[in-house]
Amino acid sequence: MTSAARSTVVDEQTPATDIVVDAHYDLVIIGTGSGNSIPGPELDDRSIAIVEKGTFGGTCLNVGCIPTKMYVYAADVALEARQAGRLGLQADVSVDWPSIVDRVFEQRIDPIATSGEAYRRGPQTPNIDVYDQHAVFVGERTLRTGQGTEQRIISGDQVVIAAGSRPFVPEAIAASGVRYHTNEDIMRLPELPKSLVIIGGGYIAMEFAHVFDALGTEVTIVSRSPLLRRLDSDLREPFNELAAARYEVRSGRTAIGADESADGVTVRLDDGSSVTGEVLLVATGRTPNGDQLDLASGGVAMTPDGRVEVDEYGRSTSAAGVWALGDVSSPYMLKHVANAEMRTVRHNLLHPEDLRPLPHEHVPSATFTHPQIATVGLTEEEARAQGYDVTAKVQRYADVAYGWAMEDTTGIAKLVADRATGKLLGAHYMGPQAATLIQQMITVLAFDLDVREVATRQYWIHPALPEVTENALLGLDFD
Repeated sequence: MTSAARSTVVDEQTPATDIVVDAHYDLVIIGTGSGNSIPGPELDDRSIAIVEKGTFGGTCLNVGCIPTKMYVYAADVALEARQAGRLGLQADVSVDWPSIVDRVFEQRIDPIATSGEAYRRGPQTPNIDVYDQHAVFVGERTLRTGQGTEQRIISGDQVVIAAGSRPFVPEAIAASGVRYHTNEDIMRLPELPKSLVIIGGGYIAMEFAHVFDALGTEVTIVSRSPLLRRLDSDLREPFNELAAARYEVRSGRTAIGADESADGVTVRLDDGSSVTGEVLLVATGRTPNGDQLDLASGGVAMTPDGRVEVDEYGRSTSAAGVWALGDVSSPYMLKHVANAEMRTVRHNLLHPEDLRPLPHEHVPSATFTHPQIATVGLTEEEARAQGYDVTAKVQRYADVAYGWAMEDTTGIAKLVADRATGKLLGAHYMGPQAATLIQQMITVLAFDLDVREVATRQYWIHPALPEVTENALLGLDFD
């Protein structure tokens, strides 16, 4: 399947030399998140190398969206039980943190990651070789994996970079020498901490704030800007009010350093104040991993913000035969986007005569905090800035029958539409099952439906929660 070949490889630190390529492949894939889904029956006739320096399955499976949502679900149940008094119920909640960790990782996530790697190494995929060392480019579509006696040089007719991203840690924290955690290890703490300081105000920070608070940890949040600052203002402002009532929030503050003592970690803030927690979680965004691959040696260009630069089809703009997908190149660090990009790149590898563009229209996102939040399309502010004649409607969960059943007082759905054409411009939900309710509006956008008809040309089951959407549609003003 593989073959050794002599190739001229240019290393930045040494003159051009002839080195032996240990194995050449039809396709080399760097990363086993969405990249691991590229090989399928249609590629069985091609030799493939898969390079993964970490745990098989990538961020989403191992330290991201899947395990975090398993924790979120447990947190949702715990919080609902504690708040059940509004329904005339009383419940006591006892949290067994080690059992939660065991359920998520020992029973579910770790076996999937292990079996996924075993499958790629096994007889089921004889055309695939797995390399489990870090890889860097050393020439055109040529990579060095490992060091010393484990070093191997591999090359490919095509290379797909799907190397993902990693947590960003501010220098003030990284240089402080204190113990800190990120999403990559916070879920495997041996014990539930009594107190937690979170630096960050984005979706990762908000999901973990909900998880730990609901399970009994005292949570303090430090954020330079309002929490979830990119939300439509009709969601952002009430969410920040709810968060301030639930957590200690230091909004508008920047961490300038940290110290560690027997009491935990103390984070020093730019206004001279400080916050202390038994555990520190840094959730300040993510950094694409392209800078770890010595892309320049492979002629692969990067954007100013550190992503692999690709064209509309997912091809490197500077290196022939190189493709990229997912967090390492995409403007959307979302698993469903990485999967969609993977399907597009796979098609383009198989059908170079029929290239398809990366699917970046109507990208939805959800934040599994409390209340749950989901959005797609433009905010009202963005729509007005783009010159649309906007009609918008905010519909409260509390005004529909199922909202009464839940005694919900904070849930809202906001729809933004073009008054002239009846086209939906954006949808924004905050409340129970927001990530599920919004799917109908994603369909409306994807199929370019006229919202003046969507509300009336289908049944809406009464008294189900989608009546929130029905009433929001009916409340849009087209007169």
